[in-house]
Amino acid sequence: LNIVAFPSDRLPLSVLTLILQGAADKVKEAGASTIGGHTIDDLEPKFGLSVTGYVHPDKIWKNSTAKLGHVLILTKPVGTGLITTGIKRGLVEEEDKKTAISTMQCLNKLACELLLPLPVSACTDVTGFGLLGHLYEMSKSSNLNVDIYFDKVPLLPGTWALANGQIFPGGTINNHSWLSPHFQSSSNITKTMEMILCDAQTS
Repeated sequence: LNIVAFPSDRLPLSVLTLILQGAADKVKEAGASTIGGHTIDDLEPKFGLSVTGYVHPDKIWKNSTAKLGHVLILTKPVGTGLITTGIKRGLVEEEDKKTAISTMQCLNKLACELLLPLPVSACTDVTGFGLLGHLYEMSKSSNLNVDIYFDKVPLLPGTWALANGQIFPGGTINNHSWLSPHFQSSSNITKTMEMILCDAQTS
């Protein structure tokens, strides 16, 4: 189902048409069907999908079942919150913009297919709460601590420059404030690095 909030008195309906077409294309690519939705008037455009489906109970990947000694696999680079904020301010190189958009357009379907043959113990998306936020949820519910090596975390091109310029979206700032009591950084990890790991992601 499509969930849409749209300022019909501020933006042309052609914009809404493009949003819905993009969503329909991605739903089709995922092998699903769009069967309707709900639209309201709002000051800012917002869009999301409500997804319903079936899965075999033995094939569910939970975010609460991580195991000691397992490694964390990231299937996308971090930095979309910084990049999209930078785009709004005209601070992102065209090539970096294209890379970020391409990454956000990429479904998790391929990553899922690649992981299916592996002994996956737990899984989560990385979205609005950032890498640290979703990892905190996973580690807490699995009753484990997690070690992250910053230099091993893939970043989108342009992320460092924007972070050094303090071009952080509000969600990233809120994430860091909320998560700070729940992680410890070694002496070589700067606040800027922490903020990158808290960057609010989108897809």
